[in-house]
Amino acid sequence: MTIKTELQATIAELAAHGKGILAADESHPTMAKRFKAINVEATEDSRQQYRSLLLTTPGLGEFISGVILFEETLNQHNTDGRPLPEVAAAQGIVPGIKVDKGTLPLPNAFGDLITQGLDGLSERLTDYKNRGARFAKWREVYTITANNPTRLGIDSNAEVLARYAATCQALGLVPIVEPEVLLDGNHTIDRCKAVTEAVQTAVFQALHRHGVELEYILLKPNMVVSGKDCTEKAGAEEIAEKTLHQLRRSVPAAVPAIVFLSGGQTPEEATVNLNAINQLKQNAPWELSFSYGRALQQPVLQAWQGNRANAVAAQNALYKRAKLNAAARYGQYSPDMESPG
Repeated sequence: MTIKTELQATIAELAAHGKGILAADESHPTMAKRFKAINVEATEDSRQQYRSLLLTTPGLGEFISGVILFEETLNQHNTDGRPLPEVAAAQGIVPGIKVDKGTLPLPNAFGDLITQGLDGLSERLTDYKNRGARFAKWREVYTITANNPTRLGIDSNAEVLARYAATCQALGLVPIVEPEVLLDGNHTIDRCKAVTEAVQTAVFQALHRHGVELEYILLKPNMVVSGKDCTEKAGAEEIAEKTLHQLRRSVPAAVPAIVFLSGGQTPEEATVNLNAINQLKQNAPWELSFSYGRALQQPVLQAWQGNRANAVAAQNALYKRAKLNAAARYGQYSPDMESPG
């Protein structure tokens, strides 16, 4: 099988109509924070138990096409001894891996961050692929303030994303490119739109410079929304209109799918907004899907509470949330679907 054939096969599965991606790639500190909220100690065993619960949810592959894993999870096994990537694949869910190493301040761009992890990336990707991963994910973050992101911040982060994506494709792994304009702040939706357009424009210019084939990537962007502390909150229809307008100005039609991050939205907000986007998409050239972490997992954690006896209830919560977001992929979600039963 050629590298292009590998990439095409993975893209076809990940971008399948009516499905989305589960982001289960939380770092140890993030998992500790999530578990603390339900009074569970974050140990290797508890993380294994929880992520095994996610991946063994009956029928999850009906609505989830791929799962982004943390490095630790690639090495973990289910109770029956199967590697967790193999457990996902048995459900028809493509295993992927988060490969960035977190952020540091960007010198000479006060307030901007840059993501680490390019050193040794090729070797790590080869190892991850041998352990079952077929795609990867790398996140760059952009804070909106009166002065941020700076031009240096926008261009430097775009360059890193492009180098990562080119490395992935050279090894036969599909790169998920994630430039996240953060929800934090009091900015308006129009300010978010302008920044998001500038960020994505720079990203695609960098991808072009590095020879990245857009047919074999997925874009994981933020939706265009008001800042968390903005007094004028935009509704779902305005979010959908401005997100689609921005995407049409920034994202080439060659990209097969856009998988939105939830970025701090509640599970219901993330579903409502995805639904509105798909209702208004008209002839948009991309699949408009989801790659949610907390917006899929928050109800699961609340149901689970670290208790094995709650596993079925937790899996039912994940299945329901995945099903509702799959409906939103068709623009067929309605709030009354949130009701039990």
